[in-house]
Amino acid sequence: MSMTYDLVFRGGTIVNHDGTGLADVAIKDGRIAAIGDLSRASAAETVDVKGLHILPGVVDSQVHLREPGNEHKEDLASGGRAAALGGVTSVFEMPNTAPPTTNPDAITDKVNRARHRMYCDFAFYGGATTQNVDILADIERTPGCCGIKVFMGSSTGTLLVEKDEDVLRVLKAINRRAAFHSEDEFRLRERRELALLGHVETHHVWRDAEAALLCTTRVLRLAREAGKRIHVLHISTADEMPILAQNKDIATVEVTPQHLTLAAPECYEALGTLAQMNPPIRGHEHRAGLWEGLAAGIVDVLGSDHAPHTIEEKEQTYPKSPSGMPGVQTLVPVMLNHVNEGRLSLQRFVDLTSAGPQRIFGMSRKGRLAVGYDADLTIVDMSAERTIEDKWIASKCGWTPYNGMKVKGWPIGTVVRGHRAMWEDELHAEATGEPITFVENLPRH
Repeated sequence: MSMTYDLVFRGGTIVNHDGTGLADVAIKDGRIAAIGDLSRASAAETVDVKGLHILPGVVDSQVHLREPGNEHKEDLASGGRAAALGGVTSVFEMPNTAPPTTNPDAITDKVNRARHRMYCDFAFYGGATTQNVDILADIERTPGCCGIKVFMGSSTGTLLVEKDEDVLRVLKAINRRAAFHSEDEFRLRERRELALLGHVETHHVWRDAEAALLCTTRVLRLAREAGKRIHVLHISTADEMPILAQNKDIATVEVTPQHLTLAAPECYEALGTLAQMNPPIRGHEHRAGLWEGLAAGIVDVLGSDHAPHTIEEKEQTYPKSPSGMPGVQTLVPVMLNHVNEGRLSLQRFVDLTSAGPQRIFGMSRKGRLAVGYDADLTIVDMSAERTIEDKWIASKCGWTPYNGMKVKGWPIGTVVRGHRAMWEDELHAEATGEPITFVENLPRH
């Protein structure tokens, strides 16, 4: 008995667990139903993707979408549009909203706000504080939660856990892998006067490499003491890579496209405060060290750390200017350009953006282009040459640090559970985003 599929992508080059090669991909009921030569298969719709690459759906496991509390910068709907336009099928959103996401009800509220308002699928981090340790395990089990985030360096409100004893309490209270912003708050306070008024180029002098190295060394020691797994976000220094390499049994590692692409002092000369983020963009030797760590396999995932602010906010005199830049929409084209320039393979890009997040966070049915998995696909044209421009950016902030950058490699289609959320720069009429399910909080029936 032959099956009629809902949708077949025909003639594309797929990149998955089986390598790279020509194959058709069939979708039925939102899942991948068949891969191979499906020239005789019947389908409600067939799309010719000859000349294009079909990748497992790109997951951006670090975004800030500002809702609730700062919707003038971004909200879940605009952030979801930006993700889909950039070829991203799933995002993990951070807890430093207003109010912060520090209890199960706050996770549930975000899930309810995002469902069918976002064009991509989504999950939310719960934020650790010194006051909510007793409910962290409950937050972790809440549907739609991807894990707990710990800020060890300056953040907003109560989301700062800087003392070793408090970090240890958090680690002992949780069961899943915790994600860390690793900058040493004590060193940042000591060096605050090095952030010179009107001189954004001093940002990476104040928040120096030693602040990152100190904190990462501390959190690795604490995780080992607690017997827990950790995920260290947005590594920015060459110095951290060797110690992370020695602790791969407990630690996974994220880098961002901007730390791999921009470098001081040029970024501050060209972009001013638009280049300001935490941890900072550093010198060329640190960027080179990140690429070495990526090539060596120490790096597990790419996250954009999408953190939009309005242009008016960013134009304030440093250090009043807020740290952060948009990135979810540019992750795919910026990194595909690096692939085309020979800095990493397309297979490694796939590993960093789908297989990596699946390994670290245990997503159910996501992160793999394989039969039985969600039909999340990022379809790209590796030969398309385009220029990234502010006017393309769907984020409410309306700007990108990559404005004017010529790239080779562009997202053509974003398929989320079999729905074409984006095709050839056009969004589908309806948003169909749903919360991601994780192995560690599967619903019980």
